[in-house]
Amino acid sequence: MSPTNAAIARLQSNIESVIIGKSDVIENTIITLIAGGHLLIEDVPGVGKSSLAFALARSLGLEFRRIQFTNDILPSDIVGVSIYNQKENSFEFNRGPIFANLVLADEINRSSPRTQSALLEAMNEKQVSVDNHTYDLEDPFMVIATQNPIESHGAHPLPESQLDRFMMYLSMGYPDPEEERKLLGTQSPSRNIKEVKAILTRDDVLALQRQAEAVTMEPVLIDYIMNVVTATRESKHLSLGVSPRGGLILQQAARARALVHGRTYCIPDDIKQLAIPVLCHRVIPQNHHGMNKRTAADTSAVIMEIVDKMEIPV
Repeated sequence: MSPTNAAIARLQSNIESVIIGKSDVIENTIITLIAGGHLLIEDVPGVGKSSLAFALARSLGLEFRRIQFTNDILPSDIVGVSIYNQKENSFEFNRGPIFANLVLADEINRSSPRTQSALLEAMNEKQVSVDNHTYDLEDPFMVIATQNPIESHGAHPLPESQLDRFMMYLSMGYPDPEEERKLLGTQSPSRNIKEVKAILTRDDVLALQRQAEAVTMEPVLIDYIMNVVTATRESKHLSLGVSPRGGLILQQAARARALVHGRTYCIPDDIKQLAIPVLCHRVIPQNHHGMNKRTAADTSAVIMEIVDKMEIPV
């Protein structure tokens, strides 16, 4: 096993020590991190969404901030605010919690669309603009957002522009009975998360991201991504297909998955396995009336059908 794969394996094992029975979700979270993307996790309360973010943060030597989104939180509570300093006779910018390497946006759909939009520039450009000044965010930068199902009371569904900033959309789901039994046998899950030790540094994460960018993708696989993207735009089951940014992000994620699986080149399975978590939130089903009725289940089946029917390149 190469040093790179050994480091990734240690990271996954470290998180699995407290997040039981969710190996696939943890792997996709690590892929998102290495690909330099952002992650959206939707599920009912109490299945470990926030715990996953805490476990990842504690496994990495990165600056971490948690933002609890509520209906009265303001954009300035996220990006920061300029305060007048009487002694210096000038305004000083007090940075908000968005100025961190890893940001947990907890229950993001509890806030208003105005507050949600405060994340758009940071997630897309890795910068924040306040009072005609632009402040760069330090690499690596990753947002892990959690949200309750959009049918929940007081939830504001995320618009397409916000959803498109997330590399992957995941659902934790309930654990298997055997895994849940292990969880119930744990004396204090919260204490276990606090005991997680950092095993990778900021430089380690940046090195992994550079290696992922160098992973080879043959032209035939680029055509494969193009065929999948085009099929979503032509599908009779979808009123909105995948944007060009969606295709680029799928390519980016596939390279990171190849690295996680110990390869310096992509294979069709990298694209096929990531198609649903990367694309399902970027499309809108046909006969869709209002964002409040839109669910990932509506689009996951369509994406799966498209990929299953697509000819796999040799």
